[in-house]
Amino acid sequence: MKKAVYVTSPLLPPLEEFTPYLEQIWQNKQLTNAGPFHQQLERALADYLGVEHLSLFSNGTLALLTALQALRVTGEVITTPYSFVATSHTLLWNDLTPVFVDIDPVTCNLDAEKIEQAITPRTTAIMPVHCYGVPCNVERIQQIADIYGLKVIYDAAHAFGVKQHGRTVLEHGDLSILSFHATKVFNTIEGGAIICRDAKMKKRIDYLKNFGFADETTVVAAGINGKMNEVQAAFGLLQLKHIDSALEKRAALDARYRELLMDVPGVTLMPFPEETEWNHAYFPVRIGDEYPLSRDELYALLKQNNIMSRRYFYPLISSFPMYRGLASATQSLLPVANQIANEILCLPIYPDLEHDEQEEIANIIKAVTVSSATSVLDEAV
Repeated sequence: MKKAVYVTSPLLPPLEEFTPYLEQIWQNKQLTNAGPFHQQLERALADYLGVEHLSLFSNGTLALLTALQALRVTGEVITTPYSFVATSHTLLWNDLTPVFVDIDPVTCNLDAEKIEQAITPRTTAIMPVHCYGVPCNVERIQQIADIYGLKVIYDAAHAFGVKQHGRTVLEHGDLSILSFHATKVFNTIEGGAIICRDAKMKKRIDYLKNFGFADETTVVAAGINGKMNEVQAAFGLLQLKHIDSALEKRAALDARYRELLMDVPGVTLMPFPEETEWNHAYFPVRIGDEYPLSRDELYALLKQNNIMSRRYFYPLISSFPMYRGLASATQSLLPVANQIANEILCLPIYPDLEHDEQEEIANIIKAVTVSSATSVLDEAV
């Protein structure tokens, strides 16, 4: 590649379209504290996503931290080792103990059938992740939560716009958390949101994200500063005008990858989730033993060709120093997660990815198998 191709690239609207928003901010002279753009974006996102109550945050990690506070979660929380570190870090910051459970080999999500055996008297919540935007087994997870009286908080950082059976996946659980980081399908540069079920909970969340203030002189909780500013909110409003086009381009790129790579020995593509309107946030492949190179060797080869794929998620959260001492972090308890972490490779996918760039990526992956087969034939002769 003449230029580096990264695993993702932020969706940026035309600069000239953003200027009027900035001019309005300069005119309003309100940069934060639930200004007009903040209020507009909350309403617009709720309408677009098909949810009733949504609270904006300056980033997704603060949204996760606040969600745990809002539900007054204590003790142990069952979660996945296969995620970005923020998922478990928010538990430690709330003085909670993560309990890792293995993942499903197809969806890469928390294996719902292994949750019950991890429940103890100290368990108060489950925090699954809709990994790569693929919906979790929400019905089974909720059934378990109802039986044991547990809260369910979904880390839905990857799941913007995802629907299953015609309904948004964000309506499940007690709370769902979105990330609007620059790398996500929809971004506000940095940003996030909590989706909740009722106005009372939204009010509590809004208090918590603004230092606990209920009014000018009344503080009702030990809150934090998690507010989204006006520049981020304005950027988000503009992004919404372009998001449908971006999602269509992602779907086309996904379909093209599948066409190019479907018959490559040792390369396993993630099955398309059933009954789901997917956002194609990532394009993960698994590099198995049949492929001539290991996952790490292919990663290095792509990098040599200026293609920056990502081993996402590798290593497992459970392998980091602050977690590896937990009983649930034992490798033997997480065989599927460990295997997938050592095989997974996310290929570049974003709306501006050019067809020739995508084909070059696929050609490099396929060329390895061709050269390997040729070597075998040469040796046989």
